[in-house]
Amino acid sequence: MIEAIIFDMDGVLVDSEPIHIEIEKLQFSLNNISISEEEHLKFMGTASDVMWKAIAERHPISLPVEELIEQNRIESVRYFSELAEIPVMPGLVELLEKLRTKKYPMAVASSSTPEMIDLILEKTQLKKYFQAIVSAEEAGKSKPEPDVFLLAAQKLGVKPENCLVIEDSFNGIAAAHAAGMSCVAYQSPGVDPKTQKEADSIVKSFEQLGMML
Repeated sequence: MIEAIIFDMDGVLVDSEPIHIEIEKLQFSLNNISISEEEHLKFMGTASDVMWKAIAERHPISLPVEELIEQNRIESVRYFSELAEIPVMPGLVELLEKLRTKKYPMAVASSSTPEMIDLILEKTQLKKYFQAIVSAEEAGKSKPEPDVFLLAAQKLGVKPENCLVIEDSFNGIAAAHAAGMSCVAYQSPGVDPKTQKEADSIVKSFEQLGMML
C-alpha cells in the first residue's frame, strides 16, 4: 500500500537536466576532457562529485577533482540564479495539489547539492508541498545507492515498502528498487525510454500519474 510519494528533482519536478548537461559539456571543453555522449549520459541522476571522481579514474585531467566539483557547483548556482524562471514540468503543480488534498506525505530526494535543491525549490515555489528534502550529500551516498530514498522515508515516518518513487534516470530507478520501493518513471523530454525499462511503470504525463494514485 502506497502511503508516501518521493520525487526526484532534476528531470522530474523541473526540466533542468538539459541545463546541467550543457554546463558539464562546457566544463569538459574548458578542461580539455574528452567524454562521449554515451559515457556522459551514464552519470544522469548521480551527484556531481561522483561523476567527477569516476571521470578522473578514466581520463587524464589537469585539475584536482575537488576543483572540478567546485567549478561545477559555482557555475550551476550562477546559471540557475540568473534564470528569470526555472521551468516546472507540465501538470506537476496540479498533481502536487491533488496529492496534498489526499494527504500523501511527500519528499524530494535528489543527487543535487543542498544549495541547488534549495535554490530550485524556492525559485519555483514548490518547497511548500514537501515535508522532507534529502540530498545525496546529507544521505552520505549518491544514487544508484538507496541512501537518499531510505533517509527520505525515515524523515516521512513511512516504511520503504510503502513509498512510491517518481524518477526519470536509470540510476534513480536502480536506487529506488535498492531501497525496496516501487518506482514510476516519468518520461521527461529527451529521455531515452530504454533507460527506464527497469521501472515498475512509465508515465508520459503527470495527469496520467494522477490517475494512478
